[in-house]
Amino acid sequence: MTYKETINWLFNQLPMFQNVGASAYKKDLTNTLLLVNHLENPQHNFKSIHVAGTNGKGSTSSMIASVLMEAGYKVGLYTSPHLKDFRERITINGKQISREYVKKFVSNNKTFFESTQLSFFEMTVGLAFQYFSDKKVDIAIIEVGMGGRLDSTNVISPLLSIITNIGKDHTQFLGDTLEKIAFEKAGIIKPNIPVVIGEYTSETKPVFLEIAQKNNSEIHFAQDKKHPDYPCGLLGDYQIKNKKTVIEAFRNLKSDLIVTEENIKNGILNVVSNTNLQGRWQILNEKPKVICDTAHNAHGLEIVMNQLKKEKFNQLHIVLGVVNDKDLDSVLPLFPKNAKYYFCKPKIQRGLDAKILKANASEFELKGNIFKSVSIAYKSALKNCTEKDLIYIGGSTFVVAEII
Repeated sequence: MTYKETINWLFNQLPMFQNVGASAYKKDLTNTLLLVNHLENPQHNFKSIHVAGTNGKGSTSSMIASVLMEAGYKVGLYTSPHLKDFRERITINGKQISREYVKKFVSNNKTFFESTQLSFFEMTVGLAFQYFSDKKVDIAIIEVGMGGRLDSTNVISPLLSIITNIGKDHTQFLGDTLEKIAFEKAGIIKPNIPVVIGEYTSETKPVFLEIAQKNNSEIHFAQDKKHPDYPCGLLGDYQIKNKKTVIEAFRNLKSDLIVTEENIKNGILNVVSNTNLQGRWQILNEKPKVICDTAHNAHGLEIVMNQLKKEKFNQLHIVLGVVNDKDLDSVLPLFPKNAKYYFCKPKIQRGLDAKILKANASEFELKGNIFKSVSIAYKSALKNCTEKDLIYIGGSTFVVAEII
């Protein structure tokens, strides 16, 4: 197969959560264990750090990778989902995995994939592990896809586990309370391996403490610590908490890796240039100011909407699209009523019809028009605004991906 045919096969042959939702979610690690055994356990051939959480996983993982790059190490970074190119998910020192490697990996293992009916995510995790092993990275930062306890990445033995925060998202899989979700995320805590918690609540802290104690794992709460507020290449108020988590992680990384305070400072500052991370309070234009952000659940959007209030503008225009399993009753009340809305559907199977989104939004006094696509909605917003207006694009990672 060509690279394009390989990618099409990966995306279409088997269920993938970001396209079809629930049918792609598997509630055990049986297939992942079969896969890594088939690949001769490449995940044991490199050091790793495991990162879970409701929000901030991508930013935190990228900052940690950037710090280690500044320290001179060969750093693998596995994240999901991607914005524009599948290969964004698997990088070494900011460089994407080659098309040839992806093609060869799938070709060599396609018969096994089909016989075991692996999910897209399971195959991609196997690809990342094999790539990092073959390329002999010094360390890999592995971001959890969803949850933690039953996530396909949860077969590694990391130097450190990190849980950024807990909010209500993917409740149909992870549970409908913060305690239940915390239990799933805390499934990445391993025996005798330290864990850093970025943020906790009165509901989640006891869960973390109990599971850490059972595993004899040192536990550290970043929000309780005082750390330097180093300048960050990623904008957005929520990065303040992510930075604290990153610094606390390096304070408790037990390894022969040498990381200085200057490496930490520069890694946080140069995170975008080092890792090419996009979509986090990213400013796309100045006049009019255009901001996009991948925040897509109540926990993340509350912070982003509060930051929008700090911006100066005559009129706010919001290009908004979501996926069809989004809890609109928790998300839509966070959006400002005085904005002009451009309702659209992201170009994926799980995208929510813009008519349904508008109908739901009207119940919360959010008013606007329906557009056939994200790009048409954005073009209309640009046409209707002045240089002193502001355009915000968001609601879904997939909406942002279509604009960047």
